[in-house]
Amino acid sequence: MGKRVFDRRRFLQAALFGSGALLTTRVGRARAQSLSGKKVIVVGGGISGLGAARSLARQGANVTVLEANPHIGGRLRTDFSMGAPFEFGAGWVHGPSGSNPVRGLVDAVGGKLVVTDDDNLVVFDAHGNMLNDRSLDKINADWAAVLKTLDDALDNGDRRSLRDAIRDLAPRALDDPGVMWALSAYTEFSKGGPIENLSALYFNADKAFPSADAVVSTGYDKILGPLADGLDIRLSTVVRQVKYGSGGVNVLTDKGRFDGDFVICSVPLGVLKAEKITFTPALPEGYSRKISRQGFGSVTKIAFKFEEAFWDTETQYFGVMGAEKGRWNYWLNYRTFSNQNIILGLSMGAYALRADRMSDRQMAEDALAVLRTVWGEDVGTPVQTLTTHWSIDPHAFGAYSYPRPDTVPSDFDDLGEAVEKCLFLCGEHTIFDYAGTTHGAYMSGLRSAEGVIAATR
Repeated sequence: MGKRVFDRRRFLQAALFGSGALLTTRVGRARAQSLSGKKVIVVGGGISGLGAARSLARQGANVTVLEANPHIGGRLRTDFSMGAPFEFGAGWVHGPSGSNPVRGLVDAVGGKLVVTDDDNLVVFDAHGNMLNDRSLDKINADWAAVLKTLDDALDNGDRRSLRDAIRDLAPRALDDPGVMWALSAYTEFSKGGPIENLSALYFNADKAFPSADAVVSTGYDKILGPLADGLDIRLSTVVRQVKYGSGGVNVLTDKGRFDGDFVICSVPLGVLKAEKITFTPALPEGYSRKISRQGFGSVTKIAFKFEEAFWDTETQYFGVMGAEKGRWNYWLNYRTFSNQNIILGLSMGAYALRADRMSDRQMAEDALAVLRTVWGEDVGTPVQTLTTHWSIDPHAFGAYSYPRPDTVPSDFDDLGEAVEKCLFLCGEHTIFDYAGTTHGAYMSGLRSAEGVIAATR
């Protein structure tokens, strides 16, 4: 599984700092005094950057957050224009148990979690015919059997993609429309990348908190308020260059220069891959290589609001098989947690990248065509539509990271190590165990804050 550079004891301390718990202790007060007068620049106002900034501000540091967007949150943003929350980015709290730090953030703002039942699913074939329970159970069993075959056969060092490993070890699955649908609707959706690019060895080697996934019916981005409260946040400020070294840091933006003792860079992996920020000196070769090796994909969403629901309002999810893998093959029914007639479609894998490049009108026509294979003329005309286009967003270039065939877990974790004791990277792409999740991003921000604290000792 590769080297682990993650110090679990120090990380627990960082989590306590993030909650402010240590400020009531002698150690907490001492650390707050030790950071007094220290200036930290945080690049990126998503949950990882805000988590780091809040933690350091509570320890007495002078913190400035620079955010390219005109809003905080990064890939966590909620729109209520439809009368129910449309989540542009993160949509679920994955494993909302008491051990998940994001659960604590939701509880702190009085957020309401509604469990989405993965088993409450109806699937239709490419002709719009509903599969019976026996057929769906077989698809799920066959999909699980393929993954188990791979788990049993693959050894450390295997550099095949998930698709190539299936071709070699369970080739019939590639001709099974049900298994291919599951590989997209379940696996590609979960990991944010196509099976052609996912590491067969590591795609499912991460960890998860217990409890069934839940949506925040009161709006996911409300958890950002307490994290941002009182911070010096400069919105619509695009960072161009980060200079770092023994003399401190200088961050150059389109709004001027910011100086400090430390810099925490929490921008998405896609921004690092596109080299939109110049680091001076250049990032060490090992960091650049790890950034290059990681995958960064997209999951595309489209939400339709209708005057009346034409679907079964008691069913949580609808699956639709199609000739093109990943094309609007999974739908979430909002009526299971709101009173709005909204149905949310998802595209994943390689098709998500195609969908992202469509205009809103083209995307709507494409997704409605899939709905009409099932419900025909009952679909009608939506009264409102919302879409996402993460892979072409100039401040993200994707939705979340995933392991490619040549990736190892340390390619994620090592990115969280300090550079020259003054530059820290954080974000979901820097924590393999919880990559691609909101809680992973938040935890990585707390870890970076602890790195800054450690550097001042």
